[in-house]
Amino acid sequence: MIKYLIVSGGAAIGGALRYWLSNFVYKFLPTNFPYGTLTVNFLGSFILGFVMFALYDKELISQDMRLFLTIGFCGGFTTFSTFSLETVNLMKNSEFLFASLNIFFNVFLCLAGTYLAYILSNR
Repeated sequence: MIKYLIVSGGAAIGGALRYWLSNFVYKFLPTNFPYGTLTVNFLGSFILGFVMFALYDKELISQDMRLFLTIGFCGGFTTFSTFSLETVNLMKNSEFLFASLNIFFNVFLCLAGTYLAYILSNR
């Protein structure tokens, strides 16, 4: 039962931070593209990679902390379902260029974020 509470705590924090950061981004960028979701997905991918490669693989954090940070925090923080909905909404509005860019940048940047965390953690 304690592991469920650990994951739930991380998810609550991650979800709240996602909400804040997704809105904060639009103070600097236009709202015609889902920059907030892209930012959250990139950072979440980087954080997940960093936690696994730099901390957990090197036995610097416990199994419970890994659950809190990965399944909990990153699971609550990242927004793949939101990314999917925003992409479909862009297509529904005939914004095919933005929909394509959203797909490309979310996939490319999230993979790059995870790989960057891998590279940095092995230095």
